[in-house]
Amino acid sequence: MKQDMIVILDLGSTENTVLARKIRELGVYSEIHPHDITAEALKNLDNVKGVILSGGENRIVDGQAVEVSPEIYSCGYPVIAINHPTAKCSQALDALPDETALKEFVFGQCKAQPNWNMKNFIEDQTEIIRQQVGSRKVLLALSGGVDSSVVAALLLKAIGRQLTCVHVNHGLMRKNESESVIDVFKNQLHANLVYVDASERFLGKLEHVSDPEQKRKIIGKEFIRVFEEEARKLDGIECLGQGTIYPDIIESGTKTAKMVKSHHNVGGLPEDLQFELVEPLKQLFKDEVRSCGIELGLPANMVYRQPFPGPGLGVRCLGAITRDRLKAVRESDAILREEFEKAGLDKKVWQYFTVVPDFKSVGMKNHARCFEYTVIIRAINTIDAMTASVEKIDWDVLERITARILNEVENVNRVCYDMSPKPPSTIEFE
Repeated sequence: MKQDMIVILDLGSTENTVLARKIRELGVYSEIHPHDITAEALKNLDNVKGVILSGGENRIVDGQAVEVSPEIYSCGYPVIAINHPTAKCSQALDALPDETALKEFVFGQCKAQPNWNMKNFIEDQTEIIRQQVGSRKVLLALSGGVDSSVVAALLLKAIGRQLTCVHVNHGLMRKNESESVIDVFKNQLHANLVYVDASERFLGKLEHVSDPEQKRKIIGKEFIRVFEEEARKLDGIECLGQGTIYPDIIESGTKTAKMVKSHHNVGGLPEDLQFELVEPLKQLFKDEVRSCGIELGLPANMVYRQPFPGPGLGVRCLGAITRDRLKAVRESDAILREEFEKAGLDKKVWQYFTVVPDFKSVGMKNHARCFEYTVIIRAINTIDAMTASVEKIDWDVLERITARILNEVENVNRVCYDMSPKPPSTIEFE
């Protein structure tokens, strides 16, 4: 069943995702599109029932206020404007509509049906995947994280043995991560899994590279190169499956939304990519990805697994990656995860991890002066990864974690706790 859709046109609002989520929570699908979408492109979208013009503080671009194409108003859809009242709209609002006003527009004016749910989404995507892929074979980057696991389950449902999963150990994995991936997917789920140890290759490419965007792009491009090499060893691989989700696309920037960061599966892909991309989750927010996984029958401990960025510990070993700091990140992260599980925080906190910045501080060890690294702990809660609050950890738990890190992790003499919400901070440091 094709879901009815409300289109949000981005005219500089910082609350587009909030609005999209409010509409989806009403059971109606919503997508964000750039302000300069053509009338023809709008009409080509499936089941559009109404349009919201969403203005805001970023509406001025190069000294001028952005506008939608005049033809948009003649497409036959109900149109409302938020923050740039215009007589051409059926309704103009000075702020985001409350639930009553939103229901009136979505169901009253637009006559949309509340048919947005995971069962319908999976049915639609299964058919879309089959139409896109046909008889071709798909190669999937399987990190073992939530996104790639759900993609794998969805692709297996749609195309079965046409899928080959590849797990690349880029040397930036968490402690015992690759071993866990192999056990779960190859031994338990019996997926067609290829394991590639490319640790030295990635670390060599990243040597002396300190810029976060450059690191992400190097990792993204090198991933594709590895997959191209693996594809050449297999017969008939023409498509690349990816776990791109909606926040990845939004945070990578639009014409009126400033880029937060490029994602390895959005901004880091090479121009000469030799695969056709298959991205069945690119419409979903993070919590919707988890709901999709549960609907597909994946075990809860897999679906609610700790989020892990594509570049891995590469964006948690801040600045130019060195092997001693990379080891410190990996070991301190393992301690944090172990202690959070003991304290029951693994079920309460959405994401928690450690980072090690590229600077040292003076300290004392074994009655002598030392000059070593700092470990920063981050623990946050969020629903959709677009905003996040800091978890208030019990002091005894923090003291226990700190003691273990200082005693067990080499080259570390200081532990800090990050108190910064998103915004203004992002979840990851890079």
